[in-house]
Amino acid sequence: MTRQSAIDSFTEIATLRIELKDSEPLIWRELEVPTSITLKVLHEIVQTAMGWLDYHLWEMVIDHQTYGLPMDEDWGTAPRKVASRTRLRDVLAPGTTRIHYVYDFGDYWVHRVAVEGVVPAVLRVLPVCVDGSGAAPPEDCGGPTGYEDVRLAMSDAKHPDHREMVRWCGQSVWHPEAFDLAVANARLAKAARQ
Repeated sequence: MTRQSAIDSFTEIATLRIELKDSEPLIWRELEVPTSITLKVLHEIVQTAMGWLDYHLWEMVIDHQTYGLPMDEDWGTAPRKVASRTRLRDVLAPGTTRIHYVYDFGDYWVHRVAVEGVVPAVLRVLPVCVDGSGAAPPEDCGGPTGYEDVRLAMSDAKHPDHREMVRWCGQSVWHPEAFDLAVANARLAKAARQ
């Protein structure tokens, strides 16, 4: 995340609800962000709030327009606008904005981002995570199907893949339902200072 999100001047705050599609139970975050951030910074904020490490390609689709990193034409993807040149406030439509955000084209994590409201800014540090539920799936676990396999193996010490999953995840105890608001906000604050 760039310092832009913390120091850029802005006049409005958007409340966003981000839901990880096909997660059971539902994994979600509610964030407040300045509308002056770029879509690239929004991507970085979502990565940080989820606890992911931004290892993979991503894109956002808003009103049939794709935004993301500049892509080589050989990728054969739909024409896209550069996310680092588009501010959130420029794509907001009152009460109707939905963002289709995909992270990791291999695992294909689909997020529904709904703009729940836009209000005048108050003096405080942003971005901030207001609420959430569920631990983000581990990076590179194989999308929703692979994540379900990881959850089953990690939750049952007698599962034939339990030892391998413990070694792969790097932790012996993992709680997929766990979400720590203070940890999410500490990560966001640290990223904003960088």
